[in-house]
Amino acid sequence: MTEETKVFQMPLIGDKAPAFTALTTNGKVNFPEDYKGKWVIFFSHPSDFTPVCTTEFMVLASMAEEFRELNTELLGLSVDSLYSHIAWVRKIEELEWNGYGKVKIPFSVIADLNMKVSNKYGMLQPNVSSTQAVRAVFIIDPLGVIRAIIYYPLTTGRNFDEIKRLILALQKADNDHCSTPAGWTPGDDVIIPTATTCEEAEKRMDHSDEDEYALDWFLRFRKDKE
Repeated sequence: MTEETKVFQMPLIGDKAPAFTALTTNGKVNFPEDYKGKWVIFFSHPSDFTPVCTTEFMVLASMAEEFRELNTELLGLSVDSLYSHIAWVRKIEELEWNGYGKVKIPFSVIADLNMKVSNKYGMLQPNVSSTQAVRAVFIIDPLGVIRAIIYYPLTTGRNFDEIKRLILALQKADNDHCSTPAGWTPGDDVIIPTATTCEEAEKRMDHSDEDEYALDWFLRFRKDKE
């Protein structure tokens, strides 16, 4: 089967992030090897010089340092040329919008004219467009494993505060072996893993700990000490 006729299956949560080599606005990238040991927000946008994408890039650029403090790097992609990316990024740096003014774009943007990377990640949705990637977001952990996937339509800009919250929640779950409840933000209580036996459930209801409390045998919280 040739590259042109190969059918790609969209990667799933828990899969290893598909590897690729590509040219970006900051040089050649070998992914995920170049990002080993870091979290990555790998996102696609439909096209350069489009209004929604421009606002997204302005917000992301303003948040880049916040993500870096979380050991998280940003990596963008669209089905456009490297020259188009460079011209667009330079134009963005001249603009001001909604309090975001003349921001530098510090993250790499992949040129994917042949659509090889877009196809590997299922970023092209044929019923929407065969030449523009939808607004896909892949959260990839330091081991190169896909931990979350979010898809937005072409018309809707992404909420990057929510994506930051998702990174924080995943890191919290990994570090403290817990789950996070609806709307969790740092400092909120977390959920202790559910009991898997009747004996464990009974012990949980009898257990007294100033840092833990139960609503029932299956729903037990721990106060966040951070």
